[in-house]
Order: sequence, then C-alpha cells, then structure tokens
Amino acid sequence: MSPRILSVDATSEWGSIALVSEQGVIEEMTIHAPDGFAHVLFGEMEVLLVRHGLTFGTVDGFATASGPGSFTGVRVGLTAMKGLAEATQRKVVAVSNLRAMASFGTRPLRAVVMDARRGEVYGAVYDGDLQPVGSEVVSKQSDWLASLPEGDLEFITLGLEIPSRGKPVREAPRALAGAIGRIALGYFSRGEASDPADIDANYVRRSDAELLWKDPTLPGRS
Repeated sequence: MSPRILSVDATSEWGSIALVSEQGVIEEMTIHAPDGFAHVLFGEMEVLLVRHGLTFGTVDGFATASGPGSFTGVRVGLTAMKGLAEATQRKVVAVSNLRAMASFGTRPLRAVVMDARRGEVYGAVYDGDLQPVGSEVVSKQSDWLASLPEGDLEFITLGLEIPSRGKPVREAPRALAGAIGRIALGYFSRGEASDPADIDANYVRRSDAELLWKDPTLPGRS
C-alpha cells in the first residue's frame, strides 16, 4: 500500500491540512483560523483522518510547513507534527513554504515571493526540480528583484502584486498542505525523513521581539 502522509500548514491566518499518498492528494482542507491554530488543529486533522478510516497511529508519516510566516503559526505546526511523530514513532519532514509555492510553477526558474510586512518580502528562486538557486531571503522588494538571475523565469506569488518585468506571474493557492505533503513523500521514499527532534523552523527573519531588542528605533520599542 502506498504510504499516507498527513501534512499541515499553520503559518498564516489561512492554513490547511492534507492527506497525501503516491497517487496524489487524497484530500486537502483549507482552515481559516484568525485567532490561531492551537485550539483547532488537532480536531480538524482528526476529522480528516476519520473520513478516510484512519487515525494518527495508522498514517505512515507527518509533514509540516517550516516557514517563513507567522512565528506563532510556524511553532504550532512544528510542535503538533513533532509531537504526533514522537507519539506514534513515525518520521516527519519540514518543508519551506517558499519551496511548496515553487511546486506550482512550470518554468525552469521560479522566483517565489510573499509578503514579509514592514515593506519587505520573503523571496527565493527554485529550479524545475525544486532545488534552491541561492538562499531564501527577506529584503526590500526592489533589492530582491535586482538580485534575480537571468533565464526562463516566472514569478509565483501569494497574495502579493509584483512588477513582473514582462515575466509570467502565477498565483499560488492559499492551501499549501497538499504541496508540502507531496514534497515530503520524496523524502520518505528516499529514506530521508527526520526524527522529530531533528526538524526546526525556517523563520528567514528574526522574531519581532529580537528585532525590537536589537533596534530600539523600530515602532513598538518602549
């Protein structure tokens, strides 16, 4: 039987969960949780599993978005899936949201960008195999655009308007859990999934608390 992976993205107000196998996404659910996912995530995952005759103990592995995104949301997703993997003695894979977005592209180079607030963007470039072309960064949009490589490139955005410079622009869906699960399956099939203790967040930028501590000129520092 094809392995079944339960995946989650809790990194923004609009999150998602998905059940994925080698045949594709079995089911994906979008969850709107403006007050956070800590109090709804486990219940929604259980409902999804029951609908397919499964429990947390009968799935073959877990996957979660590692960020960037809401610091609290990233931690909630990671903690939930690490805890489930530990309790069921399963492996877990953490996948960058930017890499998940890149999976919706079709060009050899995929410039992925999402709003990081404070006038900045999270950006990265991936190739057609979803391998990074340089590092994921947080910067001013103009600086990131100036750093992009030449070539057959498309933009993939998530709710963000961007000057495309004549390049095609594709909007990624809000629900990324299915894409996260599909990418994670590759790790499971290659025997590269991680022990729960070995996965970590991909914040890209330091937390607000760290930024305010380092830079007293930022709004919010008392």
